[in-house]
Amino acid sequence: MTISKIMQPKYIAIAFIILTLGVIAYGYAAANVVPESGAGDGSGTVSGYTISNIDYALLSSDPSKVASVSFDVDATSGASDPNDVQVTVDSGTTWTACTGPVESTWTCTFTASSEPSVSAIEELQVVAAE
Repeated sequence: MTISKIMQPKYIAIAFIILTLGVIAYGYAAANVVPESGAGDGSGTVSGYTISNIDYALLSSDPSKVASVSFDVDATSGASDPNDVQVTVDSGTTWTACTGPVESTWTCTFTASSEPSVSAIEELQVVAAE
């Protein structure tokens, strides 16, 4: 194809339409921004929240079992304070809802007759969300 054929109005119009569609597609993709929010799941450092001051309370009638666990949940990275916090001590088989916060402290009380034994707790997994 020669230059004179490429410079014909129909080829210029096709190139202009393709260029315009490309600019529009790029503009829509660039506008696709997800606002930052606080949510995290995992062990160790989790983005959005810092868990600290973990305190286990033993069951008074049987100190080999845990009655509750409390901890501080502090928002990081511009996240808001959490509205929902839950924990598991058995790798996700059973989840316990937590109450709070009192200042930044959340308390998770295990239901009667389902308190985990101290020796059975392998890890504490905390899930916090706005």
